[in-house]
Amino acid sequence: MTGSRRIAAVALAVMAPFLVKCGGDEAQTPWVGPVPKAQCGANDRVENGLQGQTTLTDRQSGASETAYNCNLDLVGQYQGEGAEWQLTWFNDCAYYGTYNNTSKVNKGTVVLNVADPAHPAVTTYLTSPAMLDPWESLKVNAPRKLLGATKGPGFGASGPTDKQFAFYDLQTDCKNPTLLSDVNIAVHTGHAGEWAPDGQTYYGTGGGGFTAMNVADPRNPTLIGHWLYRTHDISISDDGNRAYLAQQGNFVPFGLTTTTFNGLVILDTTDIQTRKANPVPKLVGSLFWEDGGVAQQTIPVTYNGKPYLIFTDETGAGPLQSPSAGRAEACARGLTPFGFARIIDITDETQPRTVSKLMLEASDPANCSKFLGDFPDATKDNDTYGYSSHYCTPDSFKDPKMLACSYWGAGIRVFDIRNPYRPKEIAYYKPKAWRTTVLYGSSVYNDYGGKDRTTDRVGSNIRFKTQPNGENHLWFIGQDGGFMVAKFTKPFSELLR
Repeated sequence: MTGSRRIAAVALAVMAPFLVKCGGDEAQTPWVGPVPKAQCGANDRVENGLQGQTTLTDRQSGASETAYNCNLDLVGQYQGEGAEWQLTWFNDCAYYGTYNNTSKVNKGTVVLNVADPAHPAVTTYLTSPAMLDPWESLKVNAPRKLLGATKGPGFGASGPTDKQFAFYDLQTDCKNPTLLSDVNIAVHTGHAGEWAPDGQTYYGTGGGGFTAMNVADPRNPTLIGHWLYRTHDISISDDGNRAYLAQQGNFVPFGLTTTTFNGLVILDTTDIQTRKANPVPKLVGSLFWEDGGVAQQTIPVTYNGKPYLIFTDETGAGPLQSPSAGRAEACARGLTPFGFARIIDITDETQPRTVSKLMLEASDPANCSKFLGDFPDATKDNDTYGYSSHYCTPDSFKDPKMLACSYWGAGIRVFDIRNPYRPKEIAYYKPKAWRTTVLYGSSVYNDYGGKDRTTDRVGSNIRFKTQPNGENHLWFIGQDGGFMVAKFTKPFSELLR
């Protein structure tokens, strides 16, 4: 999974002395183990197992029905019928998809007014075909005040009357977006997507390739082209001339064999950006790895002008069809069964290199014996993702200081990333488990077939937002818990020591 890369986060005012300069980082050693744990407050309800873990005892005793928190407290919530995969926002408005279950009362994408963060309120539902199940594609481009999405997979065959893309105007009233267009692109199968920063192009991904749409006139978007590069989600450089693809692989339960390379692909997209006739993206560089699967997201950032990418994996390496057996097999090979975020130096685009892994203790293969038994027998093969990462959002794309990530069953994890070689955790919020509550719009409810869910799943992009009263908030969604707002309980000057 959100807002476009230009607005996915609000640059937060943190005093200059807290910024670690990285000019000499070439001599530093990459960080490859679990990040240091957050120092929590005296009144926080902290995890009692490994970092990120919800133990089997907590799951079975009902302890996980109360949230775990560290330097973050819940401010407000709108649960509704549950949530799906992605969250985006504009001004005081939030938008998130719901699972396309016909038993839902309200169909489509939820629109919330979050002017009062303690009481988020529904204003409308977006029900154009792409919005009935936008999967991970909901994204806002702030400069052009546009919301875009592409239809998720598996909910209606593509055909001449299908509507694969939808674009909405947010300028008049973000609480009631105006549908500008919904169009059929028969060659496209949707899943995720992202805007080019200038808002002229929307890239939709899915079905083994990606599609570029010309949205110069959002009332009449047109196809630029479709290319068969395997990618999960995608991001675009500031100038529009590079695409950073998350090439998913390495996870057999999703049909991705261990010979399908998982990792980063960089393409030259100048032909697309300049609207050259018959544009052809060109391969620039790539980086693949074994310790992760179903590559999910790329986020371009810079440190002192040097380009980096933040990258997430949705799962670990799953070499067997059964998720539980795959976790055990990955551990037996000394690999993590859960994906995590990492930071990649792309100064040399032809030779990207990982400089840090944002691994939790519950991701560390050295701890396999301590967490493999966390998943109750009745649902161990319904829990495909475990403690893996999904989407992250930095507080700024230039010299980022903090990174908020959704780590599925491990909840929100917030990291200090001022030095890309030395990340550390500074806060977390793990929402309560909703167990057998009926939530037709929740992806985890549907994935489990309504069976007992002993953790919520947090998988969306996350918004940093500073309130007029000075409180620093995070917006996010849990699939069972719906939309939530949490606040930092310590000043950033204390968290970023």
